[in-house]
Amino acid sequence: MKAIHFNNSIIIHPMKYLFPLLTILLTGGIISAEIKPNILYINIDDLGWADLSINGSTYYETPNIDHLASQGMQFTQGYSSSANCAPSRACALTGQQTTRHGVYTVKSSKRGLSKDRKIIPIKNTLFIEKDNKTFAHVLKSAGYKTITIGKWHVSPDPLKNGFDINIAGSTDGGPYTGGYHSPFKYVNLEVKEKGTYLTDKITDEAIRLIKENKAKPFCLYLPYYMIHSPLQAKKHLVKKYKDKAPSATQDNAVYAAMIETMDNNIGRLIASIKAEGLEENTLVVFTSDNGGVSDFSLQTPLRGGKGMYYEGGIREPFFIKWPKVIPANSKCDEPVTNLDFFPTFCELAEIKPPTDKILDGISLVPLFTGKKIVERELYWHFPIYLQAYKSNPDSMLEARDPLFRTRPGSVIRDGDWKLHYYFEDNEIELYNLAQDIGEKNDLHKQQPDKAEELLQKLKKWWVKMDAPIPTKSNPDYNPGGKKKKKKK
Repeated sequence: MKAIHFNNSIIIHPMKYLFPLLTILLTGGIISAEIKPNILYINIDDLGWADLSINGSTYYETPNIDHLASQGMQFTQGYSSSANCAPSRACALTGQQTTRHGVYTVKSSKRGLSKDRKIIPIKNTLFIEKDNKTFAHVLKSAGYKTITIGKWHVSPDPLKNGFDINIAGSTDGGPYTGGYHSPFKYVNLEVKEKGTYLTDKITDEAIRLIKENKAKPFCLYLPYYMIHSPLQAKKHLVKKYKDKAPSATQDNAVYAAMIETMDNNIGRLIASIKAEGLEENTLVVFTSDNGGVSDFSLQTPLRGGKGMYYEGGIREPFFIKWPKVIPANSKCDEPVTNLDFFPTFCELAEIKPPTDKILDGISLVPLFTGKKIVERELYWHFPIYLQAYKSNPDSMLEARDPLFRTRPGSVIRDGDWKLHYYFEDNEIELYNLAQDIGEKNDLHKQQPDKAEELLQKLKKWWVKMDAPIPTKSNPDYNPGGKKKKKKK
């Protein structure tokens, strides 16, 4: 079990927080029946773990996000449930693993050249089903106003997935209907004049809707399009970073300018909540959907980036703030995932999870006050291919091979140990993250017993989840483009 640190000390029941939590002790729950917390879930697109100054970046500047993290609990080992955007969002919204909803990637699972794919990948499901309840369905039934603003990506219409209000959400996986600079036209969000930046406008809408709906509990799911490509930033900020000395692994001035704009908007958003008198009763979740894009920003000391199941592709910035309940400047080293948001929100709203579905995460509420959660393994399942980046071959140096960011496989994390399994050739990799956060030293030959232990757990999980396993050979497979002999 990992430690939880409050103000740099390891404690279990902080006495100075007992009086604000009197309601908890009397009711047996996290909140009283009369007062339900507002929920603000900020999901940044493609923001990497190493893209924040709080995690060590010296080139990017994120003072507002760093301050937000310092006001609550920083989960040092917080993960996304997938290494790319659509499946990660589908998992967080439904509370279910990819094996249950079948959303593994964007569009087709046959990524890359067919001649390089040794096996036939599992067919991808494009969208979550309407009858697969999201956390918005549950919160709506508990009296919450449910709002989504920004990149939706997991179905044609979020209003049919539990949300009351949708601004800018569609099937688009990026800012493709006008970019970041106006004029642009998104769903219920159009600016015809020049001079408006998309991220600023989305924040304006969030502030407006918070003010209009503050009389009752609200859940605002805020999946910014930022910082997904195309990279488009404000000119004066680009100049600022062109004039600034880069770090050894981060030097993209446009990307840095976009991160600063993102940070400024987070500052505006949190300030507006405070101005409306909602700060103490608003739970703020801040995270990303997947790792940073290696083309733009390396995630050193983590290995890899978006689309890879090394730590750089799935470990995320992960902060939760809730004054008077979560102590400021606290850290939790427990491995957690965005699958845990659904059950967490259910507990906060004092409503039982849906009885007609299984949730694969657990509530994080006990961690907020220094208690323990059940010991568990974390799993990822990706039975498909994801092609390499072509624009910058150097960004693929940390991948397993130069052709694919990810080949079909599964991953298990158990304590400090992490095992990668690949379906093409039944190959494995084993890493001890406590000693090797960069996943540079494969220990499966030195630690065969540990590798076998994790492999057996993974295989049992496949059976439990009825996980689809790709086994069929691809007749087009022709590595190296060798000429095939003609059959007589």
